Amino acid sequence: MPESPLALVTGASRGIGAAVARALAPTHRVLLGGRDADALAEQAAEAPGAEPWPVDLADLDGVRAAVAGIDRLDVLVHSAGTAELGTVEQSGAAVWRKNLEINVIAVAELTRLLLPALRAAHGHVVVINSGQGLSTRAGWGPYAASKHAVRAFADALREEEPGLRVTSIYPGRTDTEMQQGIIAGEGKEYAPRRYLRPDSVAAAVLSAITAGPDAHVTDVTVRPRPH
Repeated sequence: MPESPLALVTGASRGIGAAVARALAPTHRVLLGGRDADALAEQAAEAPGAEPWPVDLADLDGVRAAVAGIDRLDVLVHSAGTAELGTVEQSGAAVWRKNLEINVIAVAELTRLLLPALRAAHGHVVVINSGQGLSTRAGWGPYAASKHAVRAFADALREEEPGLRVTSIYPGRTDTEMQQGIIAGEGKEYAPRRYLRPDSVAAAVLSAITAGPDAHVTDVTVRPRPH
């Protein structure tokens, strides 16, 4: 029996990344990327064929070492990210650097290092972007800039690597720990019913990945239904 395809999901310890890993587990061997080794081990215990891939994406030397044994990769899902918010006046260089380092540079470097493995499998790269990658608003500039940049990265990769499929997913506000922190920072009451469920975003990812070989789903926008 042929071996199941291999997927690497970053940010797999919680939120959208964890939901994507669960959605892929029935059909893929899944590498669970993240910094929280204990949380990744718990995830792996619940999904046969999954295994932890504990890596800090900001540690580029560590990333290079971690990818050394991957020679064929069918799916790479970039779900890890950070959301450092603030107005232009409030946001110093460190805020901009953190958004760009995690949301753009880490994505680009991990993809670059895995290109031989992705090419070998004619693989699929999925970037979990944000509604802020399509527009922005006051107070979100540093984060939105990073998401606009990673959108450009995905578009460039798609043009440069015709043997790969590259999909950008643009979810609206989603019920995650990150969202809870954002809402707290805005001084608002958190109401989960107002937001997408991570499983709904994962379903969009799975739909793009399982599209027929003749189809290339390039961009998917998912918004919460109003209540």
